Amino acid sequence: MKNLKVAIIGCGYWGPNLVRNFTNLENCTVTYVVDKLPGRLGKIKKLYPEIDTTKSFDQVLEDTEIDSIVIATPVSTHYNLAKRALEAKKHVLVEKPMTNSIKDAEELVELSKKMNKVLMVDHTYLYTGAIQKIKHLIDSDLLGEIQYIDSTRINLGLFQSDINVLWDLAPHDISICTYLVKEKPVSVQAIGKSHKKNNLEDIAYLTLHYNSNKIMHISCSWISPVKIRHMLIGGDKKMVLFNDLETTEKIKIYDTQYSTTEISDHKQFLTLRSNSEVSTPKVSGREALNLMAEDFINAISNNSKPISNYELGLQVVKILEAAQTSIKNNGKIVLI
Repeated sequence: MKNLKVAIIGCGYWGPNLVRNFTNLENCTVTYVVDKLPGRLGKIKKLYPEIDTTKSFDQVLEDTEIDSIVIATPVSTHYNLAKRALEAKKHVLVEKPMTNSIKDAEELVELSKKMNKVLMVDHTYLYTGAIQKIKHLIDSDLLGEIQYIDSTRINLGLFQSDINVLWDLAPHDISICTYLVKEKPVSVQAIGKSHKKNNLEDIAYLTLHYNSNKIMHISCSWISPVKIRHMLIGGDKKMVLFNDLETTEKIKIYDTQYSTTEISDHKQFLTLRSNSEVSTPKVSGREALNLMAEDFINAISNNSKPISNYELGLQVVKILEAAQTSIKNNGKIVLI
């Protein structure tokens, strides 16, 4: 298998994690790290003296030995950087979300097809042992028909300067819902408020509506005094709690069901049935980011479809843009 040469663009918050994981992969060499700030490049050079550091993105694009570009920069820059990389015949991995508009995301998808290059989005959560286990439970029908997903992702900060809290945090949960449930939502509804002068919402609530009886609800906040990362997934056979902050028991499966009983005309009684059985399956402890990076390299080397492919990435952007429209129209339901 060919040893692929990779350039990583941006080494602020997330970039150093990408450098570490791609450096540890076989059949892959991180050749360049690009950033505008010399201080960041100096830290990378100290840790990885074998990597060339530069402030010039053009230098990387012009290097014909570079096979792929990994983009870890602000969302507003994703489209331009990814487009230029694809036009330079490089495979592209871009941080989530893919772009800040449907139009730009669709253009990148078409360009990747035209250039026959991999375009992948770093939705890291899809590669966690917990989400992979839940995906297996759903696909094997252990949970039954999924009826709802209720997700909470809140903490204090980190405030973004170019996107609101939904564009920052919700891509994690939207990508998970998209991955776990094959059915696509038909409409979205969102409300949010900004408590800063820049009018970027720092707290928001998003609901996804489906043609079936499913419903997904996502709560996001930068202004919570506590950090919560949990997701409830309700099936008509069993239900699952995913708590990402748990160290050993990230998933709990509840053998709980409910049914309705007619008690009189137009009245029903809800019965909750539980055998009090809660199981905590083991999940893989391998770093999700390492698996994501490996999936990108394998997609290039084997011409395979990655888990976090551009179709999923585009769907996330469609939901986010519709949610943005809904917020600006006081929670109006917006068709996708």
